[in-house]
Amino acid sequence: MSQLKHILQKRIVEQIDFGQDLSEEELLKLIQREIQSESQNQYISVRDRLELRQEIYASVRGLDILQNLLDSSEITEIMVNGKDNLYVEMEGRLKRWKGSFETEEKLNDIAQQIASGSNRIVNASQPIVDARLKDGSRVSIVLPPVALDGPVITIRKFPQEVMTIERLQEIGSISEEAAEVLITLVQSGYNIFISGGTGSGKTTFLNALSAHIPKGERVITIEDSAELQLKNVENLVRLEVRNANQEGSNEISIRDLIKASLRMRPDRIIVGEVRDAACIDMLQALNTGHSGLSTGHANSSKDILSRMETMCILGAEIPLLAVRKQISTAIDFIVQLGRLRDKTRKVLEICEVGECIDGEITMNLLYEFLEEGETMEGKVIGKLQATGNKMKRTQKSKAAGTVHKLKEAGVVDD
Repeated sequence: MSQLKHILQKRIVEQIDFGQDLSEEELLKLIQREIQSESQNQYISVRDRLELRQEIYASVRGLDILQNLLDSSEITEIMVNGKDNLYVEMEGRLKRWKGSFETEEKLNDIAQQIASGSNRIVNASQPIVDARLKDGSRVSIVLPPVALDGPVITIRKFPQEVMTIERLQEIGSISEEAAEVLITLVQSGYNIFISGGTGSGKTTFLNALSAHIPKGERVITIEDSAELQLKNVENLVRLEVRNANQEGSNEISIRDLIKASLRMRPDRIIVGEVRDAACIDMLQALNTGHSGLSTGHANSSKDILSRMETMCILGAEIPLLAVRKQISTAIDFIVQLGRLRDKTRKVLEICEVGECIDGEITMNLLYEFLEEGETMEGKVIGKLQATGNKMKRTQKSKAAGTVHKLKEAGVVDD
C-alpha cells in the first residue's frame, strides 16, 4: 500500500503546475483519476481507494500523515519525535501512533511548511521556533542538531468547540457560584492572572473569561504566537511578536508590544502568557490605570507570585520589596487551574491578592477545590467551595456598579 501510494504520489506531483493555483476540487479529481487508472492494472479495494485519496491529498496539499491526526476530533495533541516515533493524546492519555514519515527529509519539509505559514524561520542555525496552524493550533518545532533523533514537532490542537464559562460549568471544571463571581470580576475591570501547569487549560479559560469583557471596550491582545479567539469583542487589536531574522536583528518582543499598546488607548490589555522579563512591563501597565488579563505557568497561586518576582528581577535591577509592592497593587486575583490524576481540568483556587505587609504579599483564599474521594473508575469526586473569606478589594466593583452581585454571591459583606 505504501509503495503504491509513493508511485501514485510521484505521478500526481509531476502533473501539477505549482506556478498555478490548483483548486482543492481539481487536485482531488487528479488524484481520483490516477487511482482509477492504476486500478485497471491491479485490484484496489474501495476502502484502499478512499485511504489512498486522503493520504495523497494530505501529502500534496496538507501536512502528510499529520493531516489525518489533525482532522480527528478525538486527538487533542500530536507529538512527533523523529520520523518513526509518533504519539497522540486521546481522552487525556498518551498513545503510540502506528504511522511514520517516509523520510526525515519529508518531516523536515513539513516543519518548514508549518513555520513559513506563521512567517517564522526554522533551520540548523535557528532550530527552535514556536508557530501556529491556520486553525489556531499551537506548534513547537525543534530541529537537529538540537534534536538528536530527528525533527521534533509538538502540536497542541485548537479545540473545535468554543469553550464558554457555561460549558466549563457543565463539564465540572468550575462551580456555578464561582463562575458568576469571576464573570462579575471581569465586568468590573479587575486584573486577573490565570495560573497553572502545562495542559491545565489556561488559554481556554482565558478565552472563556474574555467573552465577558463589557462591549464598547478597546481590547489589545499580545502573544508570542497568536492563539486567543475573542469572539465577542468588536474593538479588538491583535499583536504578535516577531522573531529576529537570520542576522539577529528586527526582533519585536512582548516587552516592545506592551509598551506600544499603551499608546493605543487600551481599555483592557490581555497578555497571552508571561514567561520572562516582560512581566515588569505588564505590571507597570496594570499599575497605570489599565485593566488586564494574563496567564503563566506555576503549580499554585503562591508559586506564581514567586515566579513573577523572579521574572521582574531578571528584567530590571529593582529591589525585591519594590517588585512585591508592584505585584500586590497590579494583580487583583489569581485563578489557579490544575489537571487532576483522572485527567480532568479543574479550577483549584481563586485567590485575592492582598497588600504587601512587612515585605510579604498577603493572599486571601476565596474558593478552594476540595477532593472528597474517587469512583470505582478512578474519577475524582470533589467541588470548588467557598472558604467563607470576604473580598477586601471592592473599589472597582463599586465603581462599576456590580458590588451587589458579589454581595449576593457571599464574597462581599453586606
